[in-house]
Amino acid sequence: MWIYLNNKFVTDKEAVVSVFDHGFLYGDGVYETIRSYGPRIFMQDEHISRLFHSAEEIGLTIPIPMKNWGDILLEAMIRNDVGTDLRDAYLRITVSRGAGDIGLDPALCSSPTVVVMAKPLVPPASHLYGTGVNVIVASTKRNLPSALSPQIKTTNFLNNIQAKREAIAAGAFDSILLNWEQHLTECTISNVFFVMDGKLRTPALECGLLDGITRSLVIRLAGELNMHIEEGRYTVDRLYRADECFLTNTSMEIMPVTSVDRRPVGDGKPGPFTLKLKEQFVAMRGRF
Repeated sequence: MWIYLNNKFVTDKEAVVSVFDHGFLYGDGVYETIRSYGPRIFMQDEHISRLFHSAEEIGLTIPIPMKNWGDILLEAMIRNDVGTDLRDAYLRITVSRGAGDIGLDPALCSSPTVVVMAKPLVPPASHLYGTGVNVIVASTKRNLPSALSPQIKTTNFLNNIQAKREAIAAGAFDSILLNWEQHLTECTISNVFFVMDGKLRTPALECGLLDGITRSLVIRLAGELNMHIEEGRYTVDRLYRADECFLTNTSMEIMPVTSVDRRPVGDGKPGPFTLKLKEQFVAMRGRF
């Protein structure tokens, strides 16, 4: 496996990061995950823009200009024989504060550490899109946005990991996190939508969730399909009474949810809103 590390490609055995790196010591860094459909990187500009926004929010200067990222990602795919007609690519960009003396002062680090990994995309099992998945509502709460903005895609993921541990212990696909006011936010790596009273609904950003790129795209597609969509503050009882539910992120696209806390959603099958949006998403892949 070839990995881009600080201005050059090296083998995975050579891809070594210092134990003094502040990304390792303190989770001080940002990241993005991107996918390809064949050789075409999906929503590349949006992902790179969000990477730069996250970095700016924590005062981290990315040493590679925005215009150069396309070439780096393309070379990463070519070197690892992914992003082909036979094998979609999963790309992970990590930018940490870099190596420096122990301490919280960012000035201790002279330059950021930049890593790009490319490997075959492994999507969820295909049968899950037909049966739907089960999720739970975690006891772990989403971080307060006043403490750490959810719009910063940070490498400090412990909040999400705790919720994921709950899902694993419960034998669930994933966990939904509530915020400090007991409102729905998002899952550990995805946004959540549900259908109730003929309206497509999703938690508003001010509830404390990441403005997912696929989330924004689904909202756009719903508008094109003349679906009534609402962003708001919702408690879990609304989800329990929903007719449909689904999750969205870059790698799994639109995943139906047919059970929440072991309660069936609707009739326990993927519903018409979910299926129509999934169909529309597949049809528009080539536009983005």
